[in-house]
Amino acid sequence: MSSATPRPLVAGNWKMNGLTASLGEAAKLREHLEATNATCDVLICPPATLVAALATASKGSALAVGGQDCHPKASGAHTGDVSAEMLADAGATYIIVGHSERRADHAETDAVVEAKARAAHRAGLIAIICVGETIEQRKSGRTLAVVGAQLAGSVPGDATATNTIVAYEPVWAIGSGLTPTVADVAEVHGALHAQLVSRFGATGQAMRLLYGGSVKPSNAKELMGVAHVNGALVGGASLKADDFLGIIAAYK
Repeated sequence: MSSATPRPLVAGNWKMNGLTASLGEAAKLREHLEATNATCDVLICPPATLVAALATASKGSALAVGGQDCHPKASGAHTGDVSAEMLADAGATYIIVGHSERRADHAETDAVVEAKARAAHRAGLIAIICVGETIEQRKSGRTLAVVGAQLAGSVPGDATATNTIVAYEPVWAIGSGLTPTVADVAEVHGALHAQLVSRFGATGQAMRLLYGGSVKPSNAKELMGVAHVNGALVGGASLKADDFLGIIAAYK
């Protein structure tokens, strides 16, 4: 890996999974990371109920902790919501924003996602901004137009390579067992990278691009070897330490 290549990140999104007992899997992950010299950064984003406990247990280790979403505002009358500042106070250092499940289930627009990314930056956190197309959009040949528009509308104009990461997750591949071909991933990541460089120059060149969508130990090495893929955003395979470590092993 050359000095010009961004350091990879393998991030686990536990989604709405995990109770206190699940912290044992994170402990196994930390133990392995402490025993090896990982060539990538490693992150777990548990449900909000576990952020503080996981962050406390992981302090000083190679395992970073993040949130899965945040409200655009720092505080206020927003029952049930969690602000970026609250997540930072709990020990998080990253926040996922604009995940396809948030865009679909909560009708989040690009403008909302951008506001949440700005909130993450305001709180001193790294925003992982997600983009991705549906199967209908892919079949109609609109993949690059869709993800390009999401990228343009969701990434703040003052984003930097130190506070912003972009994750491409083809919606149709999440949890389906389906995976785009290496050529498909290369095409999208190449287009996203070019758009970031065009908009941000050297900053865009240094921004990390993660791939997510049915990443598992059996295909991680091939997918992580694609140009402009600087890591993975992993769903179900991050819930068990052994599976997640199998993906991290792609960077050995």
